[in-house]
Amino acid sequence: MQVILLHPRLSAKTLTLTTRHIVLLITLLLAAIVAGAALLYFLTLQQAASMKLPFVQTVLASVNQGEADKKDKYVKENLAAMAAKLGEMQAQLMRLDALGERVQGLAGVKPEEFNFREKPGRGGAEPSAFSSRGGPRDLTMTEFQRALESMSKDVEHRFDYMNVVESTLMTDKIKSKLLPTIQPVNVSYNASGFGWRLDPFTGRSAFHEGIDFAAPSGTSIVAAAGGVVIAAEYHHQYGNMLEIDHGNDITTRYAHASQLLVKVGDIVKRGQHVADIGSTGRSTGAHLHFEVLVKGISQDPHKFLVAGGSQAKLAVLAGK
Repeated sequence: MQVILLHPRLSAKTLTLTTRHIVLLITLLLAAIVAGAALLYFLTLQQAASMKLPFVQTVLASVNQGEADKKDKYVKENLAAMAAKLGEMQAQLMRLDALGERVQGLAGVKPEEFNFREKPGRGGAEPSAFSSRGGPRDLTMTEFQRALESMSKDVEHRFDYMNVVESTLMTDKIKSKLLPTIQPVNVSYNASGFGWRLDPFTGRSAFHEGIDFAAPSGTSIVAAAGGVVIAAEYHHQYGNMLEIDHGNDITTRYAHASQLLVKVGDIVKRGQHVADIGSTGRSTGAHLHFEVLVKGISQDPHKFLVAGGSQAKLAVLAGK
């Protein structure tokens, strides 16, 4: 395409327009139209409130309604998710309270000293707007969600920790029940202690490997700790003899009984009635010869009984 330009003082000039020039001109024209329309739309929306044109007001109302619907949908979806998370946390807290009460019982903490179901005391000065950290403000939806998720994780971590504590306390409690710390006979003294003494039959010095509890024949003998019966037989020196394995290489021996009430393989509980006092075997009178062996070596039973304390002793003798 050729364009001829005419001027009164100048000679005629000819411009040649190629297809490329025409496409470029059309593109620039369309860009100018789009930019002008966008500017007009922006100015129209910006001045819509003052212009009060019905059409514009309708468009703005429609746009605002659409935005409000989106926000409402977003809030509802987030509220539903947070409600579900809150329900999970409530269930976790109920489990944590129950677990805390079990741990409290295992640890021997009294309810009046610490109650898991009571709210802890909290307080402090009201935040000031002039504080270096700024005044109080409302949480955003995102901040609230993050706080909720963080709290949920903290509850899970504390639940796991409390489980470990409960397991440890339970293990310790079981181990303590397997230690022979309960006096096997309800008497306030023993006839012969652990260690060197004069043998009542020979009159010579001999090592006594247990404690003798003198009591009338037929008096109940209870297990000093829970365990498994590994011997229930007549021995030519110990007479009617009973041995209980408590685990951890600890064994107790009960000798000179008038009768045995359990047999080999029986599982006995702490404080269970297992035999009656008698004077069988190498004995000068009705009594219980009580031994504690660790890895087959006799130990002073008095050390274990003292460790049990008077409360454990009274509880077993009362039948608890």
